[in-house]
Amino acid sequence: MFKPAQNQHYIALYKPFRVLSQFSMPEDSAKETLAIFDLPKNVYPVGRLDYDSEGLLLLSDDGRLNSFLLDPSHAHERTYWAQVENVPTPEDIRRLCNGVVIENKKTLPAHVEILDEEPVLPERNPPIRFRKNIPTTWLSLTLTEGRNRQVRKMTAAINCPTLRLLRKAIGQLSIFDLELEPGQWCDLSDEQLSWAFQKVHNLPSRA
Repeated sequence: MFKPAQNQHYIALYKPFRVLSQFSMPEDSAKETLAIFDLPKNVYPVGRLDYDSEGLLLLSDDGRLNSFLLDPSHAHERTYWAQVENVPTPEDIRRLCNGVVIENKKTLPAHVEILDEEPVLPERNPPIRFRKNIPTTWLSLTLTEGRNRQVRKMTAAINCPTLRLLRKAIGQLSIFDLELEPGQWCDLSDEQLSWAFQKVHNLPSRA
C-alpha cells in the first residue's frame, strides 16, 4: 500500500472542460492551463485528463504517487461517465466489457453499464451539441488502462460517439464525495488518498 510522505502535497482538482493538464502554455496557443488555479509550487499532474474532458485530476510533488498509480501491473481503476450518441445494445455493452480493438490492439476488460438516470452535473460551457432525432445515453466505464483518448475510441468502436466525458473517480476516490466544483481543488487527507487505491470492480491487471 502507498504510504504518503510528510510535507508532500496530494491534491484533487476538478478539472474543467477545455483546460490542458499541464502548467506550461504551448507555443502559439491561447488554451488555458493548470496555471490558472493557484496550485502549490512544484506539484504536477498524476497522469492526465484530455483538454476536452472534465473531472478528477490528482496532482502531487511526490513522484512515487505517479509511478504507483500508473503502473499497469497494479490495475488501479478509473471510472468515467460518458454521454454518447445513440443507445448501445446489450451486445455493444458486452463488447466494451470484453474489449474492443482500437488502433490494432484490444482493450483490457472493463466494467461498463448504462446509467439509469442522467447524472446531475455542472453546466458545461459551451454545452454539447445535440443532433436532432438522435438520442443520447450516459455510460459508466471503469478501466484499468489509460491509452490515449481511450474512452472516446471505445465508444466510437460501437458507433456511439462520446459527446461529454467526465472522470468521476480514481479507485473509490470520487469527485462528488469531495464536493468540488469545476476549477476547485483540495488537499487530500491520508484516508482520502487511500481511497484512490481501493478497487471498485476488481478488474484484472495487464497480463
